[in-house]
Amino acid sequence: MSRTPAKTGNRPRRLGVVIRLILLAVLLAVALVLDVKRELASPLAIAEPTVFDIAPGSSLPKVLVAARARGLFASARQSHYLGVLARIEGTAGAIKAGEYRLEPGLKPRELLALWVSGKTVLQALQLIEGWRFADAVKLVRAAPTLKHTLPENLDAAALMAALGRPGQPPEGRLFPDTYRYTRGMSDVAFLRNALAAQDRVLAEEWAQRAPNLPYDAPEQALTMASIIEKETGVAAERPQIAGVFVRRLQLGMRLQTDPTVIYGIGDAYDGNIRSRDLLADTPYNTYTRDGLPPTPICLPGREAIHAALHPAEGDALYFVAKGDGTHHFSATLAEHNLAVRRYQLHGGEPK
Repeated sequence: MSRTPAKTGNRPRRLGVVIRLILLAVLLAVALVLDVKRELASPLAIAEPTVFDIAPGSSLPKVLVAARARGLFASARQSHYLGVLARIEGTAGAIKAGEYRLEPGLKPRELLALWVSGKTVLQALQLIEGWRFADAVKLVRAAPTLKHTLPENLDAAALMAALGRPGQPPEGRLFPDTYRYTRGMSDVAFLRNALAAQDRVLAEEWAQRAPNLPYDAPEQALTMASIIEKETGVAAERPQIAGVFVRRLQLGMRLQTDPTVIYGIGDAYDGNIRSRDLLADTPYNTYTRDGLPPTPICLPGREAIHAALHPAEGDALYFVAKGDGTHHFSATLAEHNLAVRRYQLHGGEPK
């Protein structure tokens, strides 16, 4: 029986088609790879520094949609390729919430690395030396970049309890400094940081204190530092002021310092201190009571704390403001009275 020969003419044709398809696929793959490299190496569409916020719990696809809506990508392909790259590298779930500062020239790969790094924009809030605890709390409550969790009606004692310091007097316990934090930090966390900073500074300074000081505990030194803080803003005078007050304590003399009287007056203080105020007894009136007041009267900085623990040597027991921000120091009451007449009664001219 005869057989019909197989038709072989179509095989080369089919083989040619397959080869062409393979070549086309290779060319397309090469073109895609080149396009991916080009798009990921091209700068984003950022003409000027801008801040981009990633909300807590946001997924990468959601973040990319938000970035496209902000016009951050030069093309839709940049966004798509970046999402694919993140999934391939396993970083899609590693992006961190927060505010990010994006600079012109930033590229997609760098953007992803920034989101993964968590190097967010830091906010700043400054607590000032000499402020009262209430001033600091007011600033914190008004900060729009903090997450506010503390009830508005908390008094100082309840607030300290909420911060984990029940029974501790609040005044002076926050360290005055510029604090940097990420948007969304809670008010409790911020205040606890300031409390911990003051604890640390006080412990460091107390450990290096001068000998023979009239303090039984670091808290007394903190109280003295707060008085020094309110008495002078001239850094060079702080040890001298401390020396006067330390010698007064050692001699059993009253401190007789106006800032403590003013603190005792409280909200009733109208900017003027009168003779009747000096005679009105309060726990903070160092004209009517011996020793240090019961608590600090403000937030003292490190320099004031250091001065309280390293008072200048000398024999001065009095000082009076000269009207230029500095003070005249005297060893005797007679000399002090002359200085008062000179600097406060006669405008600084010797009489």
